[in-house]
Amino acid sequence: MSTSHTISLPVDALNPGQFFACCGLLELAGRLWQDAEGCFAEDSFTIHADMSLSDLLEAFRGCPVVDDQSSVGADRVGGEVAEDDEDRAGSIELGDPVHLRLDWWSDKSIKPWAGSMDARRIFAGMKSAIDASTNDPFNDLRVVYDPAAVGSRARPKKREPFYFDSRRGGSARSLDIGFAPDALDMLSAACPAVEALCLVGLQRFRPMPTGSPRVLEYCTWRTPLPAPVAGAAACGVLPAVGAARYRFENAFRTDQRKHKGFLPARLLPEIHGDTP
Repeated sequence: MSTSHTISLPVDALNPGQFFACCGLLELAGRLWQDAEGCFAEDSFTIHADMSLSDLLEAFRGCPVVDDQSSVGADRVGGEVAEDDEDRAGSIELGDPVHLRLDWWSDKSIKPWAGSMDARRIFAGMKSAIDASTNDPFNDLRVVYDPAAVGSRARPKKREPFYFDSRRGGSARSLDIGFAPDALDMLSAACPAVEALCLVGLQRFRPMPTGSPRVLEYCTWRTPLPAPVAGAAACGVLPAVGAARYRFENAFRTDQRKHKGFLPARLLPEIHGDTP
């Protein structure tokens, strides 16, 4: 395989949001260049592809979200969706040049947001806020606003994340920090690359159930693999590619037990297999 670029970016594999964001990057790279392959090292993720990281991020930022209100449900006042419409959230479709339908969230064990949150608008805001020039997108934190309001005279609407990033999910409850940020109308930073790319990665790369509610596992791999094969490696069915296995919880972060967030993972005992 002949490639002109090796993309390498820092990643914390104990952060499930960063892990699945890496999977999302590999998915996008494979759709933009069919020979793309990726793998994990100790503190990084590498993609071999005929494009740079900035090219890949810019292509993702510019990829249109196909407007299909029949599949996403009608907007409500303020752009939010009523809680009763949670099961009618439908799908999100990325157009040219990616051509990818996202609809994995029927699996409630993985889905962190509730029906009162408009997943389509959150995704659009996070995707638009990605800085394509950064070499460390998973640590680029910023306040994210609705892209439709940026540059207008209207007060921009801040977009809260999905809570894939375990740096948010692990300290999301008011009990954890001693006060309620929403009640104080506080502006808090999120990592748009983690939030948007994780939504993409989870379409193919699904965590494994463990038998405990909302407790899930995923595996890294150290052999360069294309996205279709890497999806199997992430589920732990290819231990010979040098896997490390992690377990995390998609935990409730509100007293209403509707909104959830990914918590930091823990490394499990080694999977038997040959490590290259």
